[in-house]
This record gives sequence, structure tokens and C-alpha cells, in this order.
Amino acid sequence: MLFGFNRYSALLLIFFVHGLVYAFLLAQRSVREGRRADGWLAAFLVLCVLHITPWMVGFAGWYGTQPYRDLLFYVPFQHLFALGPVVFFYTQSLLNPSWRFTRRSALHLVPAALYLVYTTVVFAVDKMVVHRYLLMDGQSDPDFDTWYQALGFVSMLAYTLLSLRYYRLYRRLMLQVTSFAEHIRFPWVRPFLLSFSGMLLLRALFFVLSLLGYDDYSDSWWYFFGFALLYYYIAIRGYGNTQRPPVAYKPLLAEQKAVLLLPAPGAAGGEFYVAEEEAIVVDAEPALSTSGAADPELTAWIEKVESMMHDKVPWKDAELNLTALALRLGMPGAQLSRIINKGFGCNFNDFVNGYRVRAVQEAIRAGEHRRQTLLGIAYDCGFNSKATFNRAFVRQTGKNPSAFAKEG
Repeated sequence: MLFGFNRYSALLLIFFVHGLVYAFLLAQRSVREGRRADGWLAAFLVLCVLHITPWMVGFAGWYGTQPYRDLLFYVPFQHLFALGPVVFFYTQSLLNPSWRFTRRSALHLVPAALYLVYTTVVFAVDKMVVHRYLLMDGQSDPDFDTWYQALGFVSMLAYTLLSLRYYRLYRRLMLQVTSFAEHIRFPWVRPFLLSFSGMLLLRALFFVLSLLGYDDYSDSWWYFFGFALLYYYIAIRGYGNTQRPPVAYKPLLAEQKAVLLLPAPGAAGGEFYVAEEEAIVVDAEPALSTSGAADPELTAWIEKVESMMHDKVPWKDAELNLTALALRLGMPGAQLSRIINKGFGCNFNDFVNGYRVRAVQEAIRAGEHRRQTLLGIAYDCGFNSKATFNRAFVRQTGKNPSAFAKEG
């Protein structure tokens, strides 16, 4: 097989091989451990490897030699309409353990499928019917047609924004339904999306440079080299990411029934929206009165919640979530979330951690920190990690635990 080694082709070949190796390892782990997110990241890496292939083999001599030239022309290597949806699927499967690829999800891949149909028709007509270049001009690779590159860029940008929005909703949802939101922040998602955004920014930069005259084959190679560096970083970090949702978190999103209560735009405080996966729908449950803490119904519920928290101390459960506390109070989770939001002026995460922080403060004042570590006290009071404890303590008191202990 023809492959001319030089600094351009050989450098991209290194990333080509490593990308496939990481894709294989991720796919293998996905099957072995049932980690759907790894499967989607493997698919993403395969698409990235294919993306740099034309420039890699182009510098290796393929565009100037048959049958390699026609192989590059008729086989689509840059799947621009698939990259964005796969990024979105990876984000969802990583954050939501109940997410499944459904018929609705498949609709996101329709443009990619249509492009494959288009390239198949072009190949069939030119090679099997007229036996000459007809639908394809034989001079340029259709993958680099302006219309395809432009629409592909728009598609990837749109899905990047969708993924960022999904992550933002996830973060807000965890604050509403768990007492251990910091523990399941999934910090890897942000650098992943920023890296993919970097790929788009790099593409936009080289488009501008092409308008300024830097548009020859060698100049464009630097874009593919930068693209390869970014996906190699994603491969290493993505394979190293082993964080999975704790068992107590899974029921919260089972069958997409977990809800995120958000004030409706322009609402006076009584109307709420419910975010379920990608859609935003109006909550059908009756809202509490909007008259605030003076409302007798809301006041009664506040007293009931406070009594439960004081007498039964459910906040000592490190995996306490909205659903579990709502069941103990005999009310729907959405209603409890409203009561906490409106009656106590905070989200569920801050509400529960407030009790934990006050318990830690009482223990310190009682001299407990002289008999055991601050982290040990924190665990006794329901915290499940040092990071969660420190952030909650500073947020509630404005001081770090060590400084508070010294004062105590």
C-alpha cells in the first residue's frame, strides 16, 4: 500500500493510530462494564480519526495516485453532521445513567445519514452507471465542498451549545434533588466540551486565515495537526475518567422522571417549569400559593419539614436525596422542592447541607475537633467528601472549617 513518509504524514499517522487504540480500549470497556458513555466517546474518536485521514494520506501521496485518489473522493471521511450529535449523546450518557439511544435520538443523525446516501448515489452513478466523472468533478474532494464544510460547522456549533445547556441543567438539577451535588459534578464534562469548542475555534481561525491568503495545502495541515492534538487530549482524559453516578443517584433520573424546578420567565414566583432531558414542559401539579411564608398552607408545610429535619435527622444520611425525603414526608418530590425553594429560600442541596454545617459547628464548639479530625466530624454529620464539606461550610459561614475551629 502506498504511503509516503514525511513530517506531515508521519505526525498525523501517530495520532491516527493512537486515536484508534483509545477508541478500541473505550469500546472494550463499554462492553465489559456496561458504560454507554465510553461507547459514544469511542465513536467520537473514530470520527476524529477519519477527520484527519484525508490530510494524512494526502501528504502520503494518495491524492496524486489511483486508485487511492478515487477512494478519497468517493468515500466520505469527514462526517461533520455526525460529530455534533455524538458529542451530545456522550454528554447525555455520561451525566444521565438512564439515558438510552431511542428513535427520537436517531433523528439527530438524519443529516449525517442523508450525506451518506448522497455520497452513495454519487459513487453509484459515476462508477456503476456512466463509468466516468459526472456527479463528482474529479478535481476536488467533495468532503471539502464549501456548502458541506459550512453546514457542518454550524451543526457542530449548535450541538456544542446544546451539550453545554444540558450540562448546565444537570448541575442545577443536582442542586435541586441531591444533598451531595458537589460529589457528582462530573468535572470532566467541562474540559471535554471546551476542547471540542477549541476544535471549532481552530476551524474558524483557519477559515479567516484562508480569506487572508493562507489557504494552500501545507497551511491547512496545521489545522488538522491542532485538531489531532485536541482529540488526543480528549482520548487520554476521557479514558482516565472513571467517575460514575453513585447508586443513590440513579433512581432520580430513571425514565427521565427527575424534574428541575425553575422559575418561569416573568413569573411572579408561583409558576414553575419542569426540565426533562431536552424538553421544557409546564409542570402539571398545582402550585402553592404565591403569597410567601405568610400563607397558612406554606407555613404548615415549612413547620412539618423543619420538624422532620430536627427530630429524625435525615440529613445524617450521606446519600439523602429529594425523593427519599419526600417519601418520608408523604408528599411528591416536586412539591417538597417548591416548599424548600419558596419557604426556605434555597435549593435542596444547600438546605440539607445547612443542617450538616450547623451540626459540625456545634460539634466544634463542644470541643469534638480535639478528639477527632474535622473530616471525621463532617462524615458523622452526613457529608460524603472533603470537597463537598469545605465548599458547603464556606458557603454557609463564610469561613473555612480550620479557621472556624481555631476560633472555637
